[in-house]
Amino acid sequence: MSKTANVRPKRAVRRPDASAGIDRGVAPVDLGVLPDLVGYMLRRAQLAVFQDFWRAFEAHDIRPAQYAVLLIIERNPGLRQSQVSAALNIKRANLVALLDSLERRGFAKRVPVATDRRSYALHLTDGGAALLKKLGELSAAHEQRISATIGETGRKELLRLLHGVVQAVGPSTTDDDES
Repeated sequence: MSKTANVRPKRAVRRPDASAGIDRGVAPVDLGVLPDLVGYMLRRAQLAVFQDFWRAFEAHDIRPAQYAVLLIIERNPGLRQSQVSAALNIKRANLVALLDSLERRGFAKRVPVATDRRSYALHLTDGGAALLKKLGELSAAHEQRISATIGETGRKELLRLLHGVVQAVGPSTTDDDES
């Protein structure tokens, strides 16, 4: 297989099928130990949650990472790009591309930092603030749909466990700008 066979276009938006491998009229596949592996099931759960997110946010063409960046900027106006990158564990180069997109669409703006000409402070535009209000409603409905399957007690326990995994293993920087 050539090296380029595994390279996907930068702007391609994947919509993974979280139900891959589920019986659709074909013979079931023996997954072996995969369903008992934490990482495998975390990824399957992530795909299922992201599918619901993409459906909910589709009309606004917002991906999970973009939503996270908008939320961080809203809660921390004037934060520098490097701080957002570190807070969300997004590689700086990927954050720059993500911010370029949000800026082009009129949702965020970069303002040069007076004390450091190499740095930019991030702010929402009025359009970004209005969009975020709409997205907040969609996010609440999305979270409710996901939580409905496990109940509020299960949701709190799942969050506690996931925070524990992150704390024990440590966060990693991702180069996947779709997360």
